[in-house]
Amino acid sequence: MTYSPSLFNKTPLKSKRRRLRKDSIDAEKKLWSKLRARQLNGFKFYRQFSAGPFIVDFYCSSCRLAIELDGGQHAEENYIIYDKNRTDYLLRNKIYLLRFWNNDVLINIDGVLKEPPLKIF
Repeated sequence: MTYSPSLFNKTPLKSKRRRLRKDSIDAEKKLWSKLRARQLNGFKFYRQFSAGPFIVDFYCSSCRLAIELDGGQHAEENYIIYDKNRTDYLLRNKIYLLRFWNNDVLINIDGVLKEPPLKIF
């Protein structure tokens, strides 16, 4: 599969991305404080970035890495199915993925920042 720029930040999702940025939860704010302004090894990250029909919490285009933060609701069956579909979509489009529980970010931010991405393609 070849890279398609039209895959990212589609206009119909723009207002939803803005709302999600405005309504960030504590874990997202904490991780963003470590990712923003190229603080992590000089990589540029974006918040609430869309890839196809999905919006990921954080995205680095130069390394094709998405980071997702999950609350407890993601252990429920309907979220598990949605998350699997999103993960499958990202991996089919050669986007690496890291998933963390919100609590992991809040209590172990240094460990989160050292985690290698999934590399399944």
